[in-house]
Amino acid sequence: MTTADEISALRRRTSTKWRSYEQDVLPMFIAEMDFPTPPRIKEALLAAVENNDTGYAATAERGPAQAWADFAARRWNWRPDPERIAYTTDVTVVLVESLRRLVAPGDGVVITPPVYAPFYDLVREAGGNVVEVPLQDDGTAYRLDVPGIDAALAAGARAVLLCNPHNPLGLVHSREDLAALAEVVERHGAHVVSDEIHAPMVHRGVDFTPYLSVSDAARRHGVAAASGSKAFNLAGLKAAMFVVDSGPMARWLAALPPAVSYRTGILGLLATREGFLHCEDWLDATIAVVESNVDLLERELAEKLPEVTFRRGRATYLAWLDMRALGWGDNPSQHAVTHAKVALSPGPTFGPPGRGFARMNLACAPETVVEAVDRLAAAVHGGSRN
Repeated sequence: MTTADEISALRRRTSTKWRSYEQDVLPMFIAEMDFPTPPRIKEALLAAVENNDTGYAATAERGPAQAWADFAARRWNWRPDPERIAYTTDVTVVLVESLRRLVAPGDGVVITPPVYAPFYDLVREAGGNVVEVPLQDDGTAYRLDVPGIDAALAAGARAVLLCNPHNPLGLVHSREDLAALAEVVERHGAHVVSDEIHAPMVHRGVDFTPYLSVSDAARRHGVAAASGSKAFNLAGLKAAMFVVDSGPMARWLAALPPAVSYRTGILGLLATREGFLHCEDWLDATIAVVESNVDLLERELAEKLPEVTFRRGRATYLAWLDMRALGWGDNPSQHAVTHAKVALSPGPTFGPPGRGFARMNLACAPETVVEAVDRLAAAVHGGSRN
């Protein structure tokens, strides 16, 4: 079973999660796990350092791509060609470099809020203009607004930046919706860039559909971003993958500037290969812990803070908290960190539908979940930790 590090060990980490706030704050914002590095990855990294193997990454090496492709075949019944995969530093680089080469300056790029906050900046960095088509929400479930995306493309947008699975909701898009999206995008001669960084963290019994697997149309116009950074907590090692699955997109990928790949971290590629090759049992155990923490959060909120609700996601280790009933304003995370000493991701950064919401990271010890709810409840019921 995967268990989180002791809080004393976590406080010795130097990552952003553990250096952004004072030590009396519970950091539950950025998407980083509190679990120890998978043993096989740790062993491989230590061996590489001992061998002084810390130079430039050999980006022609197919091992990490092959390991991920085999993982995709086992988990999602889809086997991408490792020869149609290229490496870079992280998923945000895949997204921005893809958009930079698929849209012209000033072109519209569709995003679907509430969505991963950096999407706004990445579109602008690539020279595009953000076009918001919020997810449809019937009060019980979210889904892509395919007719709305169709209208945005008809009005001139040239690409869709897809989040699949969708952060912060843990939404796993259906094959039917993705196929419909592909048909619309193809009809308008546009492209899809699909962020699939959370795909390995799909919960048990849930079918994940890679965008490139849904149709020939998707393969003709799509590029996916993949990584082991969420699955195995490797964000600081800097390795991610461009994935394409058609001749035209393979030629497009081959034309990327060499520097895009040269920036890849050698230790990141090593860890990626080891993770997808040898750490699937560790991943399954970690997903089970996350699901247990989701159960726990549901119980704790129902008992101690019923004003706060969330819809259970089907992927990721993130919970999207509806805190509007608390009266803490558009950005309840600000009140939470000030009065409860719990750091959450601010909902408004995920787009206008995020007003009154906050995102909570559940890749932690169950005791941390309990403590967080206790602190938030105390802040609501008159027990601020100030």
